Amino acid sequence: MDNMIYIKIDNDTFYDDAIVLVRSFYPRMEVKAYKQDTVVTEDDKVIDITVPDMTGLNKSEMHDKFKSYLYDRLSQMTGKTLPWGYLTGVRPSKIAYVMLEDGEDEQTIKKHFVNKHKASEKKASLAINVAKKEMDILNKIDYKNGYSLYIGIPFCPSICLYCSFSSYALDAYKNYVDDYLDALIKEMTFVARAMKGRRLDTVYFGGGTPTTLGAAQLDRLITALKELFDIDGCHEFTVEAGRPDSITRDKLKVLKAHNVGRISINPQTMNQQTLDLIGRKHTVEQIKNVYSMAREGFNNINMDIILGLVGEDVDEVAHTLSEIEAMKPESLTVHSLAIKRAAALNIWRDKYKQLSTNNTDEIIRMTEDTAKRLSMEPYYMYRQKNMAGNFENVGYSVEGLECIYNILIMEEKQTIIACGAGASSKVVFHNEADDNHSVRIERIENVKDVRNYIQRIDEMIDRKKKFFEENNF
Repeated sequence: MDNMIYIKIDNDTFYDDAIVLVRSFYPRMEVKAYKQDTVVTEDDKVIDITVPDMTGLNKSEMHDKFKSYLYDRLSQMTGKTLPWGYLTGVRPSKIAYVMLEDGEDEQTIKKHFVNKHKASEKKASLAINVAKKEMDILNKIDYKNGYSLYIGIPFCPSICLYCSFSSYALDAYKNYVDDYLDALIKEMTFVARAMKGRRLDTVYFGGGTPTTLGAAQLDRLITALKELFDIDGCHEFTVEAGRPDSITRDKLKVLKAHNVGRISINPQTMNQQTLDLIGRKHTVEQIKNVYSMAREGFNNINMDIILGLVGEDVDEVAHTLSEIEAMKPESLTVHSLAIKRAAALNIWRDKYKQLSTNNTDEIIRMTEDTAKRLSMEPYYMYRQKNMAGNFENVGYSVEGLECIYNILIMEEKQTIIACGAGASSKVVFHNEADDNHSVRIERIENVKDVRNYIQRIDEMIDRKKKFFEENNF
């Protein structure tokens, strides 16, 4: 196997496109730019790219032409195709959504995916089906005139091997939690004032792991939320309970008492050996016990799994799916492992090189079949760079219990104000749409580090205040 792949390109404008596509064809290999002082060994590979003529093309057309050209070349070099062709964006269903809004029929949309982007017919159909489901759900709510609220809790019981979120192990940060809540509630107080008069549609507690907070801390936070915001008219209130080792009966009682409607319990895998390897500090038995406990009070439970975890193949995934099918959750979110550069799995490449990260059409089909047997349909989807098998993340749900927040954030259809360390607000200006249904979308970022967030909370609030004032929002 090659040690390193170097990209030698005669136009740096297309380097980012090139590196994403090369990594898609050569997963888990280090890919870098070739420079004048680069020393190439006999085990390394250099891909020399001459950018084709782009005369008369606009920026979007140029990038499409380059990716199509490079895709064909890499496909010829490797003898393989990618499920999504040269599509590298995170929202393939958005393409289908916009075309449906323009009145295009499904056959035309499918041809667009297959002929232009070189995606498979199966993935084209998935994008169309998801877009139709999203459109059906969003047409029932007045999303343009409402907004959603994201509350970020960046603490976790431990940090998983594959994680590159802004997450902090609770043991090392437990002395900061109450100060963090003080800062968070201060930011929420400003947001409530700034958004007064606007309708709040969905509330989502994510992280990290929100249930890393103690029962009293959860109660304090949600009590403050309800005092500051009118959540009675919300379409949904979701809390990602997430890690089974963070969930207790007392915490579930708090969530239930505050009318949280949807929770997630995320095993990622039901194989103990894998749980131990990826840094999860809980057992398979714990997952089952916690799920059973949650089932006493909640009738809308999501479970997340990850495909492509180190050392897992068809048999291990089949076991996970069998266990989850027996539990019968209302939603199943299937992630294809995305190996991000910040994650320990990438940093410790040598330590884990004997373990494969495997994701195949067969494994994807197994998850689809399981979802069907649980009477679930796909309702949202997104992609990330460096995904195992170059597949996608898909959310399945039984009819009527889809997570509206997930659709809103994926399709960028509604303003989402985010509070907390590492939280990113996304403001959608529906009154500034162009002929292609593209609207102006602006982000307001919070600092990621917990201690920084606590110390600089007034600055975080001022960022939002200044943005709202400058944009007459």
